[in-house]
Amino acid sequence: MRLLVLGGTHHVGRAAVEEALARGHQVTTLTRGTSGPPADGVDARYADRRDPEAVAAALGDEFWDAAFDTWSQEPATVRAGATLLADRVAHYGYVSSRSVYAWPLVPGADESAPVVEGDPDSDDASDYATAKRGAELAVLDAFGERALVARAGLVIGPYEQVGRLPWWLERISRGGEVAAPGPADRPLQYVDGRDLAAWMLDRAEAGAGGLFDAVGLPGHTTTQALLAACVAATGADATLVWVPPEVLAAEGVTGWTDVPIWVPPTGELAGLHASDSHAAYEAGLRCRTVEETVADTWAWLQREGRPTSAHPERQPAGLDAETERRLLRAVRG
Repeated sequence: MRLLVLGGTHHVGRAAVEEALARGHQVTTLTRGTSGPPADGVDARYADRRDPEAVAAALGDEFWDAAFDTWSQEPATVRAGATLLADRVAHYGYVSSRSVYAWPLVPGADESAPVVEGDPDSDDASDYATAKRGAELAVLDAFGERALVARAGLVIGPYEQVGRLPWWLERISRGGEVAAPGPADRPLQYVDGRDLAAWMLDRAEAGAGGLFDAVGLPGHTTTQALLAACVAATGADATLVWVPPEVLAAEGVTGWTDVPIWVPPTGELAGLHASDSHAAYEAGLRCRTVEETVADTWAWLQREGRPTSAHPERQPAGLDAETERRLLRAVRG
């Protein structure tokens, strides 16, 4: 298969390139050349996607069996690329987000849940949800049933730019008592970026489109299993001290940002770990164990460190040392 990856040097795009090469596909990447070197074995092209003329010149008049796109900025850029490729690519896979659903996300909701408004011609990327929805519409307008729209949930694993799992690994690696958000058995839902990429390539090889919540099944792991895997992977002398959600709330600590990955079991954030993703599983999505994801992420961080191209506005704050000490004192009474 001839695959065009729009991007391909970080996170899910990088995982897609590596998986495609391992399968023996011919891979072309299109990047600005600023987020890292291309993988060995790819046909690397260079252009800024915001410059349609440069993109057209870089891609020439070639054809591909499939394209892979993870763009998260203004929808108009996706519209321009999808329109250019509509008659030259057989299948278009777009990594969208469950953020396109109307807030708050309802626990147990599936792909039929209401979504936000989106404009495929918009040049505005200030609102992540509406930008992703606009990009979805651009892809669907250009490719119709030939499009795969993967509404990813929480994406972790090697090459993660946002830094949620890296924050936990780095904190736990320092050892000592670690304030762990309870309850320990809180179910978590996520997808390893490599599993997302592999599934999307499976669909591309089969020429199968569709729109899916592309995330692991609810309860794929728990907070305790995730953090225990972090302790094991880092080999740290760390002790997890479980802080009940009501104590976190009383201290003004929120989920997702202050405490990356975790969200309270009740309230408007609860649906972030409770999508009904059975449709994607029935279509072949499979997620590896949390232990493998965590160990491989730690190994990647040791080799390469945090990506320098990460988006600062999307970085989780994490707990500062003083807040963590305050939480530990509150638990001890």
